[in-house]
Amino acid sequence: MNKVVQSAKEALQKAKIKDGMTLMVGGFGLCGIPENLIIALRDSGVKNLTAISNNAGVDDFGLGLLLQTRQIKKMVSTYVGENATFEKQFLDGILELEFVPQGTFAERIRAGGAGIPAFFTPAGVGTVIADGKETRVFDGKEYVMEKGLRADLALIKAYQGDKAGNLIYRRTARNFNPMMATAADFTIAEVEELVEIGQIDPDFVHTPGVYVDLILQGQNYEKRIEQRTNRSKSGARA
Repeated sequence: MNKVVQSAKEALQKAKIKDGMTLMVGGFGLCGIPENLIIALRDSGVKNLTAISNNAGVDDFGLGLLLQTRQIKKMVSTYVGENATFEKQFLDGILELEFVPQGTFAERIRAGGAGIPAFFTPAGVGTVIADGKETRVFDGKEYVMEKGLRADLALIKAYQGDKAGNLIYRRTARNFNPMMATAADFTIAEVEELVEIGQIDPDFVHTPGVYVDLILQGQNYEKRIEQRTNRSKSGARA
């Protein structure tokens, strides 16, 4: 199978995106997000999407672009504090939200990729997170049951990949991308460097190509920083 596509638009067409799909989108804040795929998704016009992502980007970047166009109907996230559009749509009742503790969020995706339907965790016990969920006591401690997460499509970002789909991430840009690659029915990876098969040392592969259906080399990465804090010469923060 030839996994290489020439553009994000072509990748989404081959993935047969449609209204109402559930998507996993990699990234933490604006770090390690699939910028090209997000823009192509916006331009596709698909709507009523459920997006599983750590956060919703900012108002005019990342998944915030899909909120601007109201293509997302529900977010499954851990943090949305940088996005005023998200806040307004949620308070106006336009956008559904499932809040998940960050560690639980990561484990739910990992479980979905591993074929584990549910697990018990102490995170969220006694809070609204546990409302309506099964709880059990193990060794005198209460736990809440959380279900594994899966998606129709995962959009992920890596630093380097080969034409077979083997991926290497760069530092913290790895974040949720490897887990999401395993937990979707179809995975598209965009990379900054696309190399020939055999150019990546097998010992350095973070995501094996078996989890990747299509791969493309991204272009024109902005890599925006959400908040920049500078330190003055005296050492005090400016």
